Amino acid sequence: MSKNQNIRRKKQNVPKAASAARPKPIKRRPAIKAALRKRPNGKLYAAILAGGIGSRFWPLSRETTPKQLLKVVGDESLLKCTIKRLQPLVSPERVMIVTNARQAEIIRLHLTCDGGSQVSPGYVIEPMGRNTAAAIALAAIDLYRKDPDAVMAVLPADHVIEDGKPFRAALKAALQAARDGHLVTFGIVPTHPETGYGYIKSVPRAFRKIDGFSIKNVERFVEKPDIKRARQYLKDGGYYWNSGIFLWKASRILEEMKQHLPGTYESLTSFRDAEGLSAAYKNLKDVSIDHGILEKAKDVVVIPANFPWSDMGSWSSFNTVLKPDSEGNIVRGRVVDIGSKNSIVLGCDRAVATIGLKDMIIVDTPDATLVCPRERAQEVKEVVKILKKKGYTEHEIHRTVERPWGSYTLLETGEGYKIKKIRVEPKRRLSLQLHHHRSEHWVVISGIARVTRGEEIVDIGINQSTYIPRGVKHRLENPGGSPLEIIEVQNGEYVEEEDIVRFEDDFQRK
Repeated sequence: MSKNQNIRRKKQNVPKAASAARPKPIKRRPAIKAALRKRPNGKLYAAILAGGIGSRFWPLSRETTPKQLLKVVGDESLLKCTIKRLQPLVSPERVMIVTNARQAEIIRLHLTCDGGSQVSPGYVIEPMGRNTAAAIALAAIDLYRKDPDAVMAVLPADHVIEDGKPFRAALKAALQAARDGHLVTFGIVPTHPETGYGYIKSVPRAFRKIDGFSIKNVERFVEKPDIKRARQYLKDGGYYWNSGIFLWKASRILEEMKQHLPGTYESLTSFRDAEGLSAAYKNLKDVSIDHGILEKAKDVVVIPANFPWSDMGSWSSFNTVLKPDSEGNIVRGRVVDIGSKNSIVLGCDRAVATIGLKDMIIVDTPDATLVCPRERAQEVKEVVKILKKKGYTEHEIHRTVERPWGSYTLLETGEGYKIKKIRVEPKRRLSLQLHHHRSEHWVVISGIARVTRGEEIVDIGINQSTYIPRGVKHRLENPGGSPLEIIEVQNGEYVEEEDIVRFEDDFQRK
């Protein structure tokens, strides 16, 4: 029997109880270290997970306006902030958005021509949601085929990290560790006992330091604790909030996939077309990357990071990113409050008056209002499920809908008709299109409208109108330097958005 065979046989006879022992820091043999140093330093890419809608943030988040597209802090969406935070380490061309087909179209339009800026990442399209293990595997396979030495950062699209500089410093340190073959997680140094996050328990001592950041082996991953255990974690030390941010070589995570989720690995490396991918996804295991891979994999390390961070999991986390007033309230919009404490009140167009609230959440939008105790904020997602079940539309779309050329606001709808207010930004235009089931009547209320109707092109101003018969090609354009606003009245047996045939479009929509 050879020496190697004998070693393998001994490994197979390790008792099961040994797997529960505290893992020892990984020590690489000099030959392995030398081999790693000789390998090329793979470029850093980013896979941004953006498939969800953030139903806990209803009524602001909807299917057509998911949480990652909301402007929670500042003037840009959470997704745009996530992409920009990576620069200059990761240029937009090395960013991939992992999402579904419907969200991909929404995100693409959101990132294009918003305020004149253009961001053009790539897209990895999932046919359906199967949790983070499948999403990351699909992205890793796509990336590995393009660049076998690639290192990928995995980030959720909807986190708030206001200061990007310390984040990028931690990312640089993680990049070095990932290039050496480690599976790197970011652990946020906890500031208080938190029951809404999972935790990462590390071994006491770092086995390496990179640019001032400690690299520690992970002892175990811990589920969201109750308040008693969360306080104990804070007291004991060595526990970090699980940020859901990871770094590793695409090849390394695929090795672990092959070992720990062989069904997922085989299914996602063998399909040949979109139909095959859809069939493969139906049978995939619905499991997170933590449960499916990281709790079982070797060489998982954590970098303790202390940059300001929030995963914006629900309305109750708002006070981690917005500064409360002296009474602990966060108040935005047209709100009048008397004597409330520790409450979140977000108004919109209507005036909202509150008196004597305590630990409450009120979010008002033009078509829906949420009222709930802060301690029950996690249950908002159940409201969304009920809205779907009842056939309501308020879970899906806002009354005002953003478009790359501007926006429209639904004013009224009924049997056979719909009335909208349409706003077109300067120098932009809608697609050249027609409708099979409805006609449209346009009345200009501000600006100048350039109207294409069949072969005719005319400019019309305030108080002027035009009629678009069904089946006629038409286009609305704003040639001026100020916004154009019109009232559109639709009539027909079907007045939904799907009744549209595009012939030309500045934003490459189908």
